[in-house]
Amino acid sequence: MTVFRRARLTFVAAAFLLAPLTAHAADLTVFAAASLTDAMQEVGKSWQAKSGHTVVFSFAASSVLARQIEASGGADMFLSADSDWMNYLDTRNLIARDTRKDLLGNHLVLISPAGVPVSLAIAPHFDLAGALAGGRLSIADPGSVPAGKYGKAALISLGVWDSVSGHLAPAENVRAALAYVSRGETPLGIVYTTDALSDHSVRIVGTFPENTHAPIVYPVALTKDAKPLAKNFLAYLSGGQARAIFAKDGFVILGAK
Repeated sequence: MTVFRRARLTFVAAAFLLAPLTAHAADLTVFAAASLTDAMQEVGKSWQAKSGHTVVFSFAASSVLARQIEASGGADMFLSADSDWMNYLDTRNLIARDTRKDLLGNHLVLISPAGVPVSLAIAPHFDLAGALAGGRLSIADPGSVPAGKYGKAALISLGVWDSVSGHLAPAENVRAALAYVSRGETPLGIVYTTDALSDHSVRIVGTFPENTHAPIVYPVALTKDAKPLAKNFLAYLSGGQARAIFAKDGFVILGAK
């Protein structure tokens, strides 16, 4: 089994229960993009302390979570890392459309292992292939995962996609792509700013210009069969305590006054 295959297996849709294990199910189930893992766990603990209600999270690529909701439901709320997968559920009448809103934004960055000095200016036709020096570029699956789709679009816009498309280490989600670089299995990777800030084993080489890819937006919505309590948690996500957590972790707060 290759190191890349092992890494894929380490970060699949996994539940995180914000309460002691008991015989009772959590009050809410939230499906959220992998890049939201740290922030949403902290927000969930904050909400639980305030409300007394429990929430369980499942983190994975937005594509995986959307298809899981389509196949079997199981979630009260969905937070996607792009609009496409929220639209996917919307067109199938699987979300409560009137609850949908764009919650957060992010930036796309190129990273390297922290102990490896890399000097590379992100610009049209920059020598990304040369910087890989025979290694691979870690990126979330550009065929379906939002971070990978943004990354591919940016590289195409900059005129370097063709030079590196045969030297990719595609990952199941952005956190798996981060792990490849963090463990030194790839020399470079493309992730969100928030992912890079969460791991001291990597460093940001540069930030992709925003005009090279679609705006990175995290829409949130309740599912069609969400429990009534989910509206309270949705409102909490736009409140001061949650926004402070998101901002601390590097997210862009959308709709802030």
